Parts: sequence; C-alpha cells; structure tokens
Amino acid sequence: MPLSDLVVTDELLAALPKTDLHCHLDGSLRLKTILELAEAQGVRLPAKDEAGLARAIHMGENVGSLEEFLKAFDITLSVMQTEEALYRTAYELCADAAAENCRLLEVRYSPVLHQKRGLKLTAIVEAVLEGLRAGERETGIRAGALVCSIRNMSPDVSLRLAELSVAYKNKGVLGFDLAGAEQDFPAKNHKEAFQLILDNNVNCTAHAGEAYGPASIAQAIHFCGAHRIGHAVRLREDGDLLNYVNDHRIPLECCPTSNVQTGAVADMSSHPLKFYLDFGCRVTINTDNRLITDTTVTKELVTVARALKLNAVDIRNLLIHGFKSAFLPFHDRAELLRRVTKEMDETFAKFAKQERKTGLTAV
Repeated sequence: MPLSDLVVTDELLAALPKTDLHCHLDGSLRLKTILELAEAQGVRLPAKDEAGLARAIHMGENVGSLEEFLKAFDITLSVMQTEEALYRTAYELCADAAAENCRLLEVRYSPVLHQKRGLKLTAIVEAVLEGLRAGERETGIRAGALVCSIRNMSPDVSLRLAELSVAYKNKGVLGFDLAGAEQDFPAKNHKEAFQLILDNNVNCTAHAGEAYGPASIAQAIHFCGAHRIGHAVRLREDGDLLNYVNDHRIPLECCPTSNVQTGAVADMSSHPLKFYLDFGCRVTINTDNRLITDTTVTKELVTVARALKLNAVDIRNLLIHGFKSAFLPFHDRAELLRRVTKEMDETFAKFAKQERKTGLTAV
C-alpha cells in the first residue's frame, strides 16, 4: 500500500515519535501545579480551582491578538519565581511531552521574567536545566533549553541574556531566541546580542512573521542570523523571501492552534502550513504553549491533518523535519533521526497492516 493511501487516524498520530521545538515553559504548566505553587508561595490567583483558572487565562480560546494572548503569562509567571517552581515545571513539561511520544523537547523561556523574588539569572537557568535533566532521566526524552530575550525590552537586556546563553552552551542551553510583540519592536534593535551569539557559534531562532509582515522575517534572518523562524505565517506574502528561506533550508516553527487563537490566521483552514510543506519548506509542528493553547503535538497533528487534509506522507515529512531541525550537534541529530525514522516506518507499516485487515479506506 502506498503511504499516501494510509488512513491518518488519531491512533496513528499518537503512536508516531515527535518533536516539540517551539514550547514556552511559562505557557506550559499544569493547572494543578499553578494552584499548588500559589498556595505554597502565598500568591493570590484570580481563581481557586482548575476550571476557574482555565477561564482566567482564556485557555484554548481565540483571543484575537498576540497582546491579549500574552496577558495570561502574568498569571503563570506569578508562581514561577523560585528555584523549586522552575525545577518542577521543567520536569513536568518533560513528563507531559514524553507521555505523548515526544522524543525531543526544546523548552524556551526568558530568565529575566523570573527575578521578581530576587533570583540570580544563573540560579534560574540552572534550576530549569536540573528539571530538564531529571525529566530526561525519568522518561528518556531528549530535552534542552533556549534562552529568550523579549523584543520590547532593552537591547542591553538581550545582550546579558546572550552572554548567559554563551556561558551555558554545551551545558543544556541549546540556543537563543527573540520573542514578544513584533509591532514597533524590530528584531534589528537586538542585533548586538545576536552577533555575540553567532560569534560564539550558538544556535538561534526568532519569533517573526506572526503579528507583523515578511519584513520581520527578513530582519530576523539578515540582521540577526536566525537559523530557524518561529511562526512565520506571513512568509507567504513575499515570494522572493519564501524562496530564500526554502533554498537555505531555514526551518519554520509552525504552531497552528496558537496562530488561530492570536488572530495571526483567520482560521485553521487558511493556515499556510500545507502550502509551505507542498512548496518544499522545512516545516515543523509545535505546541507554542501547551497550557494556554490547550494543546499537545498530537492534538496539533490531528487538527491540521483534518483541516488541511494532510496524508501520511505529509505527516511523515512534518515529523522528519522536526528531528532534522533540532538544535543538536549534527552527529547526535543524525543518530536520533536514524532511530526514529526506522520506528516511524515500522509504525506506518503496522497501521497499514491493520488497515488491510479492517478494510478502512482513506478519505
């Protein structure tokens, strides 16, 4: 049976090995954990139970803009100001990702957002890395961190965070990121930080083309040297830049459900992921924020497979792109890719055999 004829079921998508390369720690806590941390720390929340807290952060809701979407982080960050909380949330995120068969997780966060109780930047980084290591030991997932700067912060802050990324290179920090609102906060303002990152051969990515046009993506690539682009839903508006990104195999960190919720795209059926994939771009699929977006990688795959009519070949390509795009040394990445490709093909073969027995047909 040709792979393109295999029925893409929810069970198949759950069984396949995955990556999550664009996942924010402060957007991916468990509701129960937020409540427990708040009680232990004496933090007042806008709700006292999980249902009320979900409503307060507009969990899984379409809020219409990135600025509205980001307001929920005030709640999650209020309980992430101790080493214990950072360790726990990083560990639990590994466990949650591994539970849905993610083999590789890149966790991004901005250490400067966790200093309200006086923690040093180094203590913050080390607490998160220790949590990720514990998660790796317990679940077998491969996990690392990306240090984020924020567009609306001073370039001096970005430089400090770049220095931090360089210091923890090869110690669990896999790269550097620029996040936050794009409008009025161009990436080129943070060029000095990115130059330090590039001078020290550190991986880097940037949120771009989410709430602003292709010019934002061009800045991230040409001014900042970004090796991957987060979201990039507006890349399709500039064919010349699209070809450049494709020619240079610059991976796109797509987060479809999040893009609908922030209003970056009107609805899932109009998301450019399938267009990028058909065009040949290195498209990856990610959660962005597991809690606030109310998603997992598996749920993202189910959603796009239905809305964009992806077949099993498309799914395989998406997942392979994730492993190819990881911020890992080449030989580590190649070895991981060999293992998961073999497992992936065995999984497809298993489901194809079951399909022949049951007489299912592709729709």
